[in-house]
Amino acid sequence: MPLDHTHEAAATSWVESARDHPVFPVQNLPLGIFAPADGRPRIGTAIGACILDLAALAERLPEAVRPALAAPTLNALMDRPPAERVALRHAVFALLTDPARRAAAEPCLHAAADCTLHLPFAIGDYTDFYVGIHHATNIGRQFRPDNPLLPNYKHVPIGYHGRASSVRPSGVPVVRPKGQRKPPEAEQPVYGPCARLDYELELGVWIAQGNEPGDPIAIATAGDHVAGFCLLNDWSARDLQAWEYQPLGPFLAKNFHTTVSPWVITAEALAPFRAAQPPRPAGDPAPLPYLWDAGDQARGALAVDLEVLISTAAMRAAGLPPHRLSHGPATNMYWTVAQIVAHHASNGCDLRPGDLLGTGTISAPTPDGYGSLMELSTGGKTPVTLPSGETRSFLEDGDEVILAATARAAGFAPIGFGECRATVLPAR
Repeated sequence: MPLDHTHEAAATSWVESARDHPVFPVQNLPLGIFAPADGRPRIGTAIGACILDLAALAERLPEAVRPALAAPTLNALMDRPPAERVALRHAVFALLTDPARRAAAEPCLHAAADCTLHLPFAIGDYTDFYVGIHHATNIGRQFRPDNPLLPNYKHVPIGYHGRASSVRPSGVPVVRPKGQRKPPEAEQPVYGPCARLDYELELGVWIAQGNEPGDPIAIATAGDHVAGFCLLNDWSARDLQAWEYQPLGPFLAKNFHTTVSPWVITAEALAPFRAAQPPRPAGDPAPLPYLWDAGDQARGALAVDLEVLISTAAMRAAGLPPHRLSHGPATNMYWTVAQIVAHHASNGCDLRPGDLLGTGTISAPTPDGYGSLMELSTGGKTPVTLPSGETRSFLEDGDEVILAATARAAGFAPIGFGECRATVLPAR
C-alpha cells in the first residue's frame, strides 16, 4: 500500500479528542461495526474518543461503496477492489480534516463510550497459524528439550482450522471451559473444569477479497486480499489440549472462545509501519518459490509493539492498575502475513471476505516478551508474582487479560489497535 496525504504526521482533525490521540488519531481511521444506545448496528470509524457513522454519511462518500455501507457488517465493503477502499479512506479523511465539511459530519459523531461495538464481520471461517517461532520453540522445549521444533516448521506455515462461531468481540467474558483431561497421576481421564487456562497473544488478519475455488493466491498479490488487522486472544485450555491434541491437533481446548479487538486497523492505515522481514538464521531452509517474494521480504513485516496485561479481582479491589506481563515486537513472526495467506490458498482453498486468520502466539526470545502463561510459568513450574502478592501459573476466575498494540515508525503519528480484553468467569 503506497503512502499518501492521509499518513502525514502533521495532519489534524477538527474532532478535538483526535488530536494526539494515542490510539485513534486521524491517521488511523479504523473500520468497525457499532451501535449507538438507541440504534441498530452500522459501519463506522473510530476518531479520537468518538465514532463517525459512515452509513449516515454514505451520500458524501464514494458512490461505488455506498451500497456496502448500508450493511450491518464489513463483508460487502471489504469485498470491493483495493482502489475503492483507498478512495473511501481519502473521503473519510477529508470529512474529518476539512473545516468546511464539519457541519455535515459533526451530527454523525457519537461518543464511543455510549456505543456498543460488535464483531466487524460475519465470520465464515477462522484459521489459526503458528508463526511465532519463539513461542513454538519455548513450548516445544517443554516437551522435546533436544528438538523443540518439529521438522516441518521452517518449511511450511503451520495452521489448523478453528471455530468461527465462538469468536467474540472485546469485553465479552470467557466462561472457563469444561473438558476431558488426564492428570499425570491419574489412571483414567476425568471430565470437569479446565485447571490450566491460558491466553495467547496474537494478531488477527481479516480477509478482504477472496479467491475462486481451485485458484491459488500468488504471494506477490496476497496483500490485496488483506482487509486489515486486529488483536486476537486464542484462549487455550492447556490440560485439555495435552490430552486431546494427538493425533489430529487442537479441538475443544481451543474452540470455546476467541477474543478479538473490534476495530479493523486497515492495511492502508498500516502502510507507514511496514518493515523488512528479519532474515532467517544461517542454515535455515529457503522457502519454496510459492512462498517467496522479494518485495514481501522487504516490507512484509509490521512495526507493531504488542503487550499483555493482567488485572485480577484482588488487584481491582485494591485499586491497583493492570500489570504488564510481557511486551515485544510483531517482527518476531517467522512467516509474513502474505506467506500465510498464500499458503492457505495454495491448494485451491477459497478464502472469502470476512475470513479470520490468527498469526499464532507472538513471543520474544526473552521472558519479558513471552506471549502466554504457559511460557512465563514454564508450564506451571515457575509461577509469576503479581504486584498484589498473588501468583499465577495459569488464569484464575476473575482474572482479566488485556492485549494492546501500537504501530510506530519514525516520522509518522503512532496508531493503536484498541483493546482486546475479557474476564474469566467460573465454569457453568
